[in-house]
Amino acid sequence: MATITRLPHPAIEDVQLTDVLFALSDPARLEIVRELVDGPLSMAECGLINPALPKSTKSHLFKVLREAGIVLNEPDGRGRVVSLRRDELDASFPGLLDAVLSSPPAR
Repeated sequence: MATITRLPHPAIEDVQLTDVLFALSDPARLEIVRELVDGPLSMAECGLINPALPKSTKSHLFKVLREAGIVLNEPDGRGRVVSLRRDELDASFPGLLDAVLSSPPAR
C-alpha cells in the first residue's frame, strides 16, 4: 500500500508578503481561500470548488497556495486535508486576510 507523503510547507517566518499577495491575486486561488475560511476541507471537497476547472489546474492552484504559505496540505488516511494558515498569517501580516477576503468576489 502506498504511503501518502507530507508535502513541503514553508515555515511561517520564511513566508514573504510578495508571495502571499501574488498567490491571492488570482481569482481561482482566492476562491479556494474563501472556501477554506470556514474550516479545513478534504481534497475531495476541494474538487467541488469550480468543477469546470481541470484537476491538473486545481493541483497547480493548491501548489501555489501551499508554496506561498497560505494553506497546509496534510495527509489524512488515504486522502489529504487542506486548511488555511489563518492564525499564522494574521500574526505575520495583521489585517491582510481580512482586507483581501472582505473585497467583493471577482465577476
